[in-house]
Amino acid sequence: MIVVYTDFGFGGPYVGQMKAVLAARAPGVPVIDLMHDAPAFGPRPAAYLLGALADWLPAGAVVLGVVDPGVGTERRPVVVRAAGRRYVGPDNGLFAIVARRAGAAEAWRIDWRPPALSATFHGRDLFAPVAAMLATGAAPPGEALPPESVARPDWPDDLAEIVYIDDYGNAMTGLRAAALGGETRIAVAGRTLERARTFGDRPPGTPFWYGNSIGLAEVAVAQGSAAALLGLAPGAPVAIA
Repeated sequence: MIVVYTDFGFGGPYVGQMKAVLAARAPGVPVIDLMHDAPAFGPRPAAYLLGALADWLPAGAVVLGVVDPGVGTERRPVVVRAAGRRYVGPDNGLFAIVARRAGAAEAWRIDWRPPALSATFHGRDLFAPVAAMLATGAAPPGEALPPESVARPDWPDDLAEIVYIDDYGNAMTGLRAAALGGETRIAVAGRTLERARTFGDRPPGTPFWYGNSIGLAEVAVAQGSAAALLGLAPGAPVAIA
């Protein structure tokens, strides 16, 4: 399968144009919309979110990842192979966390270019065709790179900030819940929150944090919106209390 992960949103033509390229170049290969509201213009928070989501993707998946505020600049286009999955997109840190957590990763610079390449839509013109190539059995179309060249050694192993807010107002952090003990408290927006197992363990209106279904520490309010109650937004810092 080809799994698409972007910050494009579903409005406008962008997702549809990329998927049309995938359908034309890799007919019969399933295309899965992982999400199109990844942190906008934020390859760093998007990398930690992708690091958690990737664990639920099958081996052999090709991930077409486009969170690319530097599109059209000198940043490299790359393919990264980590934990049996291949990632196609910009070399801006978006794949740094999946590569780091895989332990052993490989990387290639994408040297192939289409006959026409928009300066502002590499997702359609460059990354989608390369993802289709990989999904139909081709080798990465470019020179191998040292795996450490796509890493971000100055980035922490876990990101202590809000990386995503869902439609319920739940606020995901870039912290892995497994690394936090059951008695750990999280401080955010001037409040110190205790851990709960699930929403029904707290009275309605009570804020808390829990380990969510993809393994991240998430701030929530029982039958309410943590974003509204606590005034949270992506980028808000969190701390271990």
